[in-house]
Amino acid sequence: MPKMNLDWKTAHDFLIDAFKGCGVPAEDCENVVDVILESDRRGIESHGFNRFKTTYIDRINAGIQNPVTNYEILKDTPCTQVVDGHNGMGQVIGHRAMSTAIEKAKKYGMGMVVVRNSCHYGIAGYYTTMATKAGCVGLTGTNARPSVAPTFGVEGMFGTNPLTLGFPTDEEFDFNIDCATSITQNGKIEYYARIGEPVHPGTIIDSDGGAVEGDAGVALKKIREGSAALTTLGGIGEALGGYKGYGYALFVELLSAALQDGAYGKDLDGKDENGNIRPYHLGHFFVAIDTDHFMGEDVARKKAGDIIRAIRASKKAPGAERIYTAGEKEYEIWKSREPVGVPINESVQAEMNKVREDLNLPYVFPWDK
Repeated sequence: MPKMNLDWKTAHDFLIDAFKGCGVPAEDCENVVDVILESDRRGIESHGFNRFKTTYIDRINAGIQNPVTNYEILKDTPCTQVVDGHNGMGQVIGHRAMSTAIEKAKKYGMGMVVVRNSCHYGIAGYYTTMATKAGCVGLTGTNARPSVAPTFGVEGMFGTNPLTLGFPTDEEFDFNIDCATSITQNGKIEYYARIGEPVHPGTIIDSDGGAVEGDAGVALKKIREGSAALTTLGGIGEALGGYKGYGYALFVELLSAALQDGAYGKDLDGKDENGNIRPYHLGHFFVAIDTDHFMGEDVARKKAGDIIRAIRASKKAPGAERIYTAGEKEYEIWKSREPVGVPINESVQAEMNKVREDLNLPYVFPWDK
């Protein structure tokens, strides 16, 4: 079964029915599915259909993620809010939290919401896009299961901890940088294992301080058992600035745990003291800054557009066809995929077949023919 395209309507309807079948309320399913499909629209396949079963449905069925989200507001002020997600659907929590941050920003200039006891919330860039569409600067981040080593360390002490930033522009796409503070993320290693691509040199360090290379599936197993760890942006040691990625990662950990009195580090490994699986208890933060409280949205969008256009028009390296700015490639991927659908690889086809069978869903996929 080669990679095949599935039209967007069928993809949407299948995911809606799959999550409904696992107990997610209908109104919440739209949030969950939109975040998942937005990953594939942008070409971030490590967080799209590739994770719908293993990261969400399997965890719901295992009892470590709640399909019904109890969004409890612990503290609320004009500009801030603290939320307990009670291990509900991360996308539902994230959508509501960023919506609240935007609402507060529109009224007071800035809004920030922090969350504890959540689950994987999908691509962080989805939430910064919510902010930029509303004319706000957006920031978000999340901690994650410990798989990344600090500079001069070899033990996974914190997660891939994305620091994601968005700024509204006057172009067809806003500036939106969504990336981990590690060189790569667990989802990408999982994706490499699925498609048979080897580990990229320098992205993983073993317990002896050496670089892990070769089979991605083997590398992933080593990370899971604690005999290897991902490296921060800049790589192993300080020579190429690994301490910078380490510092940013730790800042995300602080914002994802300290303000909301949440879990951090090794407590996010999804295991209890006896090795049994348990909820991950992740933390997130969401910030919105309203441009109308400065010189105005139109001014901010125009100036931001001028800046990124100047960057793209600068002198190119020999052999380079163009210079990109954050959000541009994702926009172009979406335009190319819009008429053809979402690409589904062989292993995900099998997972979709399994969910279809388990829930007795009446879908016919292209690979059935």
